[in-house]
Amino acid sequence: MSDALQYQKQKELFGHPVGLYILFFTEMWERFSYYGMRALLTLYLVQKTTGDNPGLGWLDSESIMLYGWYTMLVYVMSIPGGIIADRYLGQKRAVLYGAIILCLGHGVLAFDAYWAFFTGLSLIVLGVGLLKPNISTMVGGLYKQGDIRRDKGFSIFYIGINLGSLLATFIVGYVGEEINWHYGFGLAGIAMVLGLLVYLYGQRYLEHVGNKPTQAEKEGDISYASLLGKLRSSPLQLGIVILIVFYAIYAGFTYEGIDNWGYTALYIFIALVAGVLMMIYKTLDTKILKDRFLVLLLSFLLVIVFWGAFEQAGGLMSIYTKTKTDRMLFGMEIPATWFQSLNAGFIILFATVVAGYWAKRKLKGKEASSIFKMAIGTMIMGLGFVFMIFAARQYNIEGSSAMYWLVLAYLFHTIGELCSSPVALSFITKLAPVKYASLMMGVYFAATGLGNKVAGIVGEKASEFGEYSVFAGITIFTVLIGVLVIALLKPLKRLTHGAEDNEREILEQEQYELANEDIKSSN
Repeated sequence: MSDALQYQKQKELFGHPVGLYILFFTEMWERFSYYGMRALLTLYLVQKTTGDNPGLGWLDSESIMLYGWYTMLVYVMSIPGGIIADRYLGQKRAVLYGAIILCLGHGVLAFDAYWAFFTGLSLIVLGVGLLKPNISTMVGGLYKQGDIRRDKGFSIFYIGINLGSLLATFIVGYVGEEINWHYGFGLAGIAMVLGLLVYLYGQRYLEHVGNKPTQAEKEGDISYASLLGKLRSSPLQLGIVILIVFYAIYAGFTYEGIDNWGYTALYIFIALVAGVLMMIYKTLDTKILKDRFLVLLLSFLLVIVFWGAFEQAGGLMSIYTKTKTDRMLFGMEIPATWFQSLNAGFIILFATVVAGYWAKRKLKGKEASSIFKMAIGTMIMGLGFVFMIFAARQYNIEGSSAMYWLVLAYLFHTIGELCSSPVALSFITKLAPVKYASLMMGVYFAATGLGNKVAGIVGEKASEFGEYSVFAGITIFTVLIGVLVIALLKPLKRLTHGAEDNEREILEQEQYELANEDIKSSN
């Protein structure tokens, strides 16, 4: 059956393929399970081993360290997860197997045992690595090339992500923190089973997307092993990779802490990715492609900075909320996990407002490039830690800090995320060379994962320097990085070679069409 007929045969609901809503609910329940686990993780680790709801009794620094490794690996595994789907399984089966592995991981976590805890975390990392990058690809596959509904479809899908996050932090957070940690882990697993059942039920609506690649498609794929092989004829690039590998070995023997060999594996992974990226740059045959590729790599550094600060929410800020915030409201103590729902709630409230602001700004001819929005988003998010500085100062004086500092911090973090995160994904599709687009999306997720690891490293320093110093340092660093990017904006935009120059015309055309529709409906 031709692609055109396959698209034509799709059943629709509210103007979109029914498959979109299948993927919406699958991802909603997957994110419910992930963010429910995220809300509980550090609090469970630091909870004392005695009492009605005992935890593992770890130090704050130890729990934040594990949180950093866990959240990094969840995103870094998107690279092999995407490659496995592209080369062997197809996105549809990869999502299925990822969902099954996630169910097993959350199910194992329901057992109160050390082996179960680490086994469950490992399975969740593998499951998310298979599911996360491939379900997004399937959403795009529901729409044929040039279908104007695609952006709206992704917006609907994004609502599912945040709805799952919002529900999880309330429900799983309360059950785990107030009743039993392992009940909370088990509840997250039940949610993932619901997501798997929805996905299995909806297979008939996903017949033409994410299928196993044909032999011809495999032969046309890029061999990343062959790109690494070309390093032998590139002395400078080979030397850089070898230096990183030697540093990895050095880290294994000299770094303090139980995770020293973890850093060895991380640096070797970075060396391999760096080698592939350098070889991709050499294979690009025009100056425009090479310049855009460089800008894209620089934007990934901004991504690492952004998430390195933002992801304090699940680590340092989570522990701070539990131990140093006065959470009494109308005679009831609010669970610490509930504060993590503020991000998802604010996203649902302000997503269209922020998007509308940038659209109006572009229509007026003012600066609204992706790099500019990412820099502004990083600065706004960083300024949210000013409120955490005030909270830490109040705690040092009074012995506890008020809840409203957290609310204001999460508000600024969310506005910054809305300026930066969706834009970064769009920016990749504009600048990445077409034949490397999937890899660059995987590298984006890996950069997000590295940002999560940076968040863990920074959060660990709070036990040494104190929260006040850490929050102040994050604020200063993120604002300085944002200012630096804005100062370099003109040369960076020149290197994009007009990749975003036609967006104002497209917006004007969309507004014109909407106005005509309003006139027709009123008549």
